[in-house]
Amino acid sequence: MLAQQRQAAILDRVRAAGGVRVSELAAEYGVSDMTIRRDLESLADRGLLAKVHGGATTVSPGSAHEPGFAAKSVRQRAEKSAMAMRAAAMVSPGDAIALSAGTTTAELAQRLVDVPSLTVVTNSIPVADVFYRAGRPDQTVVLTGGTRTPSDALVGPVAVAAIGTLHLDMLFLGVHGMSERAGYTTPNLMEADVNRALVEAAERLVVLADHTKWGTVGISSIVPLGRADVLITDDGLDEQARALLSETVPELVMVSGQ
Repeated sequence: MLAQQRQAAILDRVRAAGGVRVSELAAEYGVSDMTIRRDLESLADRGLLAKVHGGATTVSPGSAHEPGFAAKSVRQRAEKSAMAMRAAAMVSPGDAIALSAGTTTAELAQRLVDVPSLTVVTNSIPVADVFYRAGRPDQTVVLTGGTRTPSDALVGPVAVAAIGTLHLDMLFLGVHGMSERAGYTTPNLMEADVNRALVEAAERLVVLADHTKWGTVGISSIVPLGRADVLITDDGLDEQARALLSETVPELVMVSGQ
């Protein structure tokens, strides 16, 4: 098992159990205590868990806490891949779409680099970079200006103004959290403004949010749950949440996270 895979598995264990012990992880993965300590240190440095004597525990960030892009990229990788694959099937050659900032939308971008005559608007530096590196000459990629956030999004009045004149077929929106009360949320006030501008510019709204986003509430609401035309999530979502979302969102798409 590669270090990145082991760290992702450890993180899942911490979130599921609330805490882990170094000795148990070393025995389970067949590595030394020192290797596990290095794994935990790496995860702690990215703000994904808290190191304690002999192990690690979950962290409890506030509603305004915004993890960096690298920190979020190791979370729910299988689920993000499955959601991105399903979302990519909705895109046709010649479409004009927007991709918000986020690791799931960056995963989606990887699956769209071969779609001909595609126009992509994004406020995400990593998303724009995916298309730039692919270098397909018949694709047009528009990167908004703005101020850079910890999650590598461009936000602020410059970004909002750039989006305000556009008319797009579809927006693929990644979110920090979703709840019945708060709708789709973000921990960054200015990013919420940009996301709302993207929603207004698009004919259809497709939200991509894995099951861990349910019940997480960022400081700023973007739009209510029912504003999405399609919500793509994974089958880790609990039954109560599925029932509520089925009644609230016009189209709820469940993918397998395995």
